[in-house]
Amino acid sequence: MLLYLCDLIGVAVFAISGALAAGRIGLDWLGVSIIAAVTAIGGGTLRDILLARPVFWLRDPIYLYVILGATLLTIVWGHFLTVPLPALLILDALGLALFALAGAQIAEEAKLPPIIIVLAGTMTGVAGGVVRDVLCDRIPLLLRGDIYATAAIVGILVYLLVHRLGTRRGAAFAAGFAVVFGVRLAAIVWGLNLPVFRFSQG
Repeated sequence: MLLYLCDLIGVAVFAISGALAAGRIGLDWLGVSIIAAVTAIGGGTLRDILLARPVFWLRDPIYLYVILGATLLTIVWGHFLTVPLPALLILDALGLALFALAGAQIAEEAKLPPIIIVLAGTMTGVAGGVVRDVLCDRIPLLLRGDIYATAAIVGILVYLLVHRLGTRRGAAFAAGFAVVFGVRLAAIVWGLNLPVFRFSQG
């Protein structure tokens, strides 16, 4: 139940993030809905396909209703109120943390090796945002040097370590979530970036 609830919250948050991104470039309501949907379900869909699981939103349409509701609320919010500029990044950080940990737990339930758990969780957290940015004609956060996927990787590793030490799963989830969200927020606030690789051509 906890995993399911976090999944629904993550879908709603990423749908809002996608709708805000679409609104910033002036898409119509259908375009906003499409961007919101691919942002919300893109990572989980790819995860389920690679893990040979039933795609989560095909077997439980409530996810689609959550996306629709979150999108409509965002449109109303943006129409009547001023949307703070940092809102997109903060919501994206929240969605990243929720989806990364939820994806990791799903891979863990399948008894996969730790490295696959980390990869599956990270992919669940970042893939929807990558598709969103590409469709909105932006360089994805994943490729800009931002501490983004790195935050997911570190948080999932913390979750696995804390859980392996005998801590209850819910507490381990909370610890991993706090690390992902905290690291991503720190990167946003202080402009932290990964080192950039450059070389001189002879």
